[in-house]
Amino acid sequence: MAGRLKAPTGRYGGKSAEERKAERRRRFLDAALQLFGDNPGYRSTTVAALSEAAGLSTRQFYEEFRALEDVLTALHLEVNAWAEEAVLGAVAEARGLPLAERATVIFREYAANVTSDPRRIRITFVEIVGVSARLEEQRLARRARWIDLVCAEVASAVARGEAAPRDYRLAVTAFIGSVNGLLHDWSAGWVDATLDEVVDELVRILLGILQPADPRLAGS
Repeated sequence: MAGRLKAPTGRYGGKSAEERKAERRRRFLDAALQLFGDNPGYRSTTVAALSEAAGLSTRQFYEEFRALEDVLTALHLEVNAWAEEAVLGAVAEARGLPLAERATVIFREYAANVTSDPRRIRITFVEIVGVSARLEEQRLARRARWIDLVCAEVASAVARGEAAPRDYRLAVTAFIGSVNGLLHDWSAGWVDATLDEVVDELVRILLGILQPADPRLAGS
C-alpha cells in the first residue's frame, strides 16, 4: 500500500530512549556531586535546585528518582565503586610484591582516588551520615565490603607466611575507621602532612596490626 507508515524506532536526535534516560540520570548525578559534595550540601538542596543545576525539569527528575535521597543513595554507591575499581586494579598490579610494598601500592591508589575530588570525600564520609535508616544501613554495608576486601588481602598475607594466622576482622574494622578518619581530616586541611606521608602512616598501622608469622621477626 502506498504511503505506508514506518514503525517508530524509539530514537530521537540519534539516541534511543534508553540512551536519553541514561544521559538524564548522569546529568542529575553530576549535578548532585556538585551540590551535595560542595555547596549547599545534601540537606540544603531542593529538587528544583538540583534540576536547575542539571539543566533539566523537575518532571524529568521524578521520571528518574522518587526523592533526593535516592540520588544520594546512587551517588554514594557510585563514588565507592570508583574507588573499589581503582583498588582492585592496584591489587592485581601489586600481587607479586612483598607485603609492605603491596600495601603501599594499594593504599596509595585508594587515597589518590578518593582525594582526587574533595566532593567525593564529603559524599562518602559526611553527607551520607545520619540521613535515614536506609542510608545508614547502606553506609555500613559499604564499609563492610571494604573490610572484606582488606581481610582478603590479609588472608593472602597469612597464606604467604607474611602474617600469623588469626581472626583479623575486628582489627581490620578498626583500621578502616582510621583510614576514613585520617583521609577525611587530611582533605579538610586538619592534618599537616603530604598524602604520601598519610599513606605511609596507614601502611605502618596495618603492618603493626599483622602479627609476624615468625615471632623472631616481631622486633625487626
